[in-house]
Order: sequence, then structure tokens, then C-alpha cells
Amino acid sequence: MGMISEMIDSLLELLNYVVLLLPALMSGLVITLKVFVFTLVLSIPLGILVALGRLSRLRLIQRLAQLYIWVVRGTPLLLQLIFIFFGLPMVGIVFSRFNSVMIAFSLNYAAYYGEIFRGGIASIDRGQYEAAEMLGMSKQQTFLRVILPQVIKRTLPAVANEVITLVKDTSLVYILGLSELLRAAKIAANRDVTLVPLVVAGAVYLILTAFFTKVLERLEDRYAYYE
Repeated sequence: MGMISEMIDSLLELLNYVVLLLPALMSGLVITLKVFVFTLVLSIPLGILVALGRLSRLRLIQRLAQLYIWVVRGTPLLLQLIFIFFGLPMVGIVFSRFNSVMIAFSLNYAAYYGEIFRGGIASIDRGQYEAAEMLGMSKQQTFLRVILPQVIKRTLPAVANEVITLVKDTSLVYILGLSELLRAAKIAANRDVTLVPLVVAGAVYLILTAFFTKVLERLEDRYAYYE
């Protein structure tokens, strides 16, 4: 009985500690979710523009889009964060911490989404463009009503992988001193000399990835009618 009582006391003590941790971790989670949401909102439309640039008949635009993708995909996101926040001020260009994060994340993920969407657009049969033209649809209408829904369907699994990666990549903003989830957990772990905050933070990341995975699976089911 004494051992069971001690285990119960230890468990209650642990639960109390986790409850005390939650305000700081939830505050960090808000920053994490802001980075996640703003990156998606900015990078996906930019990725579509990059894809269209890669497929452009104008060689200059095509080359610029290729160069952008090569540079961004060929260098680490962490380096890009450091360059924008610490490097650009050396030439007189200064951004706040959060704006630096948004610029780096949006440009980085737009390059990946651009290649994903380019592959999706290129996979659409040319006959569909011709059929839409015969029906009197403009190029804009053809892209928005005929091509884009099919591109979303075909690229959704690849986009989903990038979305899940983005959830984890938000922890990189720690390097700029933003109080996101991982930084809040690390501060608590150093202060209290325990791994519990890091374990709790890991559990939160797992919950987030599970949630967004489920949402993306629902989206795949929704677009299944294009098969």
C-alpha cells in the first residue's frame, strides 16, 4: 500500500507540475500556430505564382523562377532565417523578429510548393485547355474552374507532407528568440532541471500533426470525385 500511495502522490505531483507549465506552453503554442497559419496563407498562393513562372513561355521569367527555387531549396531554412534577421541589417535592411520569420518561411515553402504545383499543372492533359477554350472560357476561368481543382487533388498528398513538415519547422524560430512552444519548454526545462516540459512539448507537436493529418485526409476525400 505504501508503494502505491507513493506512486499516486508522484503522479499527482507530476500532473500539478504539468498544469503549472500549461500557461507558458500555451502562450508559446499561440506563436507556433501564428507562424504556421501565416506561412500557409502566404506561401501557397506564392507557390502557385512560382509554378506559373516556371511554366511561363517567357524565358526570363522561367529562368528567374528556376534560380529562386534553386537558391531557396539548396540552402537550409535555418540559414535563411539567420541571413534575413542578422545579415540584412548589415546592409541597412531591418525586419522585426516575427517579420523575419514570416519572410523566411513564406519564401522557403513557396519554393517547395511551386515545384509541387508545377508538376501538378504540367500533368493536366492539353486537351482540357482546348475543350475549355471551345466552350468560350477565358484562360483565367479555365485555370480556376478546370485546372486548379485537379491540381489540388493531384498534389494534395505532397502538399500534406509539406504541411506536416511545417508544423515541426516552426520550432526553428527559436533561434531568433521568439517565445514559441519549444523555447517555452526549453526555458522551463532549464529552470526546473527536468525533461518534463520537453516531453509535454513533444506531445503537443504530436497532437498538432495528428490533427492536421486528419484534416488533410478529409480534404483528399473531398477531392476524390476528380478520379
